Amino acid sequence: MHMKARGSSEPRRVLVIDDDPVVRRLCLTTFGDRHDLVADGAASLALALPRLGGCAGAVVALDGDAVPIETIRAAGFTGPVIAASRSGSVSLAVAAMRAGADDVVVKPFAPADLVRRLTTLLAVAQAPASRPAGHGAAAPERSFEGFIGASSAMREVFDQIVRIAPSKAPVFVTGESGTGKEVTAEAIHARSPGAGGPFIALNCGAIPKDLMESEIFGHVRGAFTGAHEDRPGAAELADGGTLFLDEICEMDLGLQSKLLRFIQTGELKRVGDGRTRSVDVRFVCATNRDPAVEVAIGRFREDLYYRLHVLPIHLPPLRARGEDVILLARAFLARFAAEEGKSFAGFAPDAERLIAVCDWPGNVRQLQNVIRRVVVLHDGVRVEAEMLALPIVASGSPLVRQPKPDADVVEPFAVQEQRIIERALKACDGNIPKAAAALGIAPSTIYRKRQSWAAVH
Repeated sequence: MHMKARGSSEPRRVLVIDDDPVVRRLCLTTFGDRHDLVADGAASLALALPRLGGCAGAVVALDGDAVPIETIRAAGFTGPVIAASRSGSVSLAVAAMRAGADDVVVKPFAPADLVRRLTTLLAVAQAPASRPAGHGAAAPERSFEGFIGASSAMREVFDQIVRIAPSKAPVFVTGESGTGKEVTAEAIHARSPGAGGPFIALNCGAIPKDLMESEIFGHVRGAFTGAHEDRPGAAELADGGTLFLDEICEMDLGLQSKLLRFIQTGELKRVGDGRTRSVDVRFVCATNRDPAVEVAIGRFREDLYYRLHVLPIHLPPLRARGEDVILLARAFLARFAAEEGKSFAGFAPDAERLIAVCDWPGNVRQLQNVIRRVVVLHDGVRVEAEMLALPIVASGSPLVRQPKPDADVVEPFAVQEQRIIERALKACDGNIPKAAAALGIAPSTIYRKRQSWAAVH
């Protein structure tokens, strides 16, 4: 983990606080294997506080139940803080994050997992583009299991993940395309009791309907044309871990009934096989639609909905995350500049203003693609506004306000219809049923229209 700050060959210093000498020794040994870290240990917060000034990296408070994180922050330490709960209490873990911890591990934990979490936090904190110009020693952006964000909306999501992960109950993730539904599923898996098991993701909307059953449950040789050998499906591959079914509302109704039986019994049959197999998986599913509306219009089984919709998580669109959009843009810029060997180190003020005012209909995925495009197509030390304009306009994003059409120009009905629906969706914060009610049309009409627009583009 030799995470050196740019322009410095000094290793990052990590302070481990725990009253158990065995735990301290284990962590210091693990960190000591990394050439970029210098680790030190303290048996109590009282002994640790005088050393915080010399700790340029991170603090690992492994006795998080006894070490008040707010005291570490009050002492002026702005680097990453990882807390641990000896009791495994979810409420204490949530309290630690609210007090200022950037991440929480529950004892017992694997040292390799601790190193992974610390690596992620330090990578974000050391990025030169991760702080606003002129802010000096501002606190680093918050990173959580692959997410970057400090908005209240995302902190609520992080709290939900911490609370939900220890359970075995199914999780239903909703949110617009590009908001991070698979990242959420991975975060739940990483903090679940089955974290040591596999994480298997399957996109139900990307696989032909006639192959979907085989993809989930597997098949035996000769079950259908092209089945030349026995093959386990995603459900078997996920045994002991997590099965993530993305775009679950795209699944055929007939297959939904088989999935329901599998969830109820924990047993499955490969296509063409009479043998029953038992598997133990944690179900996480996701959709960018409103599942309640899908049930109402008959595209999703009500009994399956209630089986899966036990622990819901809704991801906010990027436009509702405030300054997170700038934090994400800086993190993406640092990452892509390093990957492409470019010298970009930040954004010009007018470029940041453009990024901040954009609605980002494609959410985090669209922002990521725009920043990557800028890095690949341009050179410089900072990203200027004109570098953003061309790719963003080409992607159809309303970063640059377009002039209103002349009153005498007659537009095709389809163009006007799309504008009216999109305006209603924006006014209703993307809530399709609410927008449909305001327009006096069925929600299914909006879903169908949006699918046809996506097909055109």
